[in-house]
Amino acid sequence: MILVLGHVTARPEHFDEVLKLSHQHVERSRAEPGCIAHAVHRDTENPLRLVFVEKWSDMAALQAHFRVPASREFGRALATMASEPPELELFDANVISAGG
Repeated sequence: MILVLGHVTARPEHFDEVLKLSHQHVERSRAEPGCIAHAVHRDTENPLRLVFVEKWSDMAALQAHFRVPASREFGRALATMASEPPELELFDANVISAGG
């Protein structure tokens, strides 16, 4: 499984639009093959910062997601409304059951 952690800090005048686009992106992404989970959360320490948490079945599914034109448009739009470049980290994860 591939775990994706990302964040963007919106410029104050663009926060509402960034939030709207982020929700649309999350909903669209959840319907893609290989998407296990996709969510956006507001940072409680910086209310202009949104945090993305995603789980993908494998790297091929994530790479296909990155090739979707709407995903690329979303990334470009965020970059124009952010106070600093958005960041994305990818992790290759193994699930370990915690409990019996």
